[in-house]
Amino acid sequence: MKFSQNYPLKNLNTFAINTKAKYYLPISNVDELMELTANEVFLNNKYFILGGGSNVLFCSDFDGLVIHMDNKGIQIVDQNDSYVYIKSDAGVIWDDFVAFCVENGFGGVENLSLIPGTVGASPVQNIGAYGSELKDVFYEAGIFNLKTKKIGVYTHEMCRFGYRKSIFKNELKNIAVVLNVTFRLKTEPVLNLSYKELERRVKEIINPSVKDVRDTVIAIRTEKLPDPSITPNAGSFFKNPVIEKNTFDEILMIHPSLKTFPADEGKVKLAAGQLIELCGWKSKQDGKVAVHPNQALVIINKGNASGNEIVEFSKEIQDSVFKKFGVILEPEVNII
Repeated sequence: MKFSQNYPLKNLNTFAINTKAKYYLPISNVDELMELTANEVFLNNKYFILGGGSNVLFCSDFDGLVIHMDNKGIQIVDQNDSYVYIKSDAGVIWDDFVAFCVENGFGGVENLSLIPGTVGASPVQNIGAYGSELKDVFYEAGIFNLKTKKIGVYTHEMCRFGYRKSIFKNELKNIAVVLNVTFRLKTEPVLNLSYKELERRVKEIINPSVKDVRDTVIAIRTEKLPDPSITPNAGSFFKNPVIEKNTFDEILMIHPSLKTFPADEGKVKLAAGQLIELCGWKSKQDGKVAVHPNQALVIINKGNASGNEIVEFSKEIQDSVFKKFGVILEPEVNII
């Protein structure tokens, strides 16, 4: 196998952190993964499975092997009057997959337009935006288990999806490599306009389509979020915190303007961006790191910041929010 050594990772992570991997290997098929498990480089080094690099923060050079899925293909595997089943390889860029679905008039992923990353990473994080989550359209995933060296299929139930989490992010982290994902989309789309700003804009369109929803989501994201290729960032740095209802009631007495989102029974989900903004962090800069002026959830690299500088900056935000609200912010970004 042809491993690259001291491989630069700057172009493989959207924070544009200038680090290197001791070894780097792109993988295009399951046979290569099988061969990899018997290779000395794999057996004698720690390893990390890299997707699109849009949810990772490297704090130093990676003293091991970075495995990068590079298989790319999309195919319709089944279709009936109500649903279409589409299988996408893990290395496909997520928004390219969304564009394919929308161009064919299939409904279910249009609200997830312009989310950076790859298809293979989408179930790991259970990506979500504008009232939709990956789990809403997920059917099954083909995986390769690096420990058992076996191929398997994980159904929706087996994935244990939750808010920004799945079995791939927990029990099977760095064990299961996602090879492909099959989605179940609607052939007669029903638009999800549960997000208020999206609803307001789309309702101005006569007979809106999934393409109209996609175009609107792209417009909203472009207005609020920086393009990682221009302003390095990893999107939402923190998860929206989910707290107990009685705890929220106590906080609300002091801060009555707090926004909430649906959560499990007895719990309340708060808007992390609002908490950060109310602590005065919006547009605040420290050295080469800053909070984006249009979205307080986004930490940006203003110019060759190190991963550690970004982590320290994020900890200051966490401390500030906890001091003011008694709420712990958990990073959504995978810190390496």
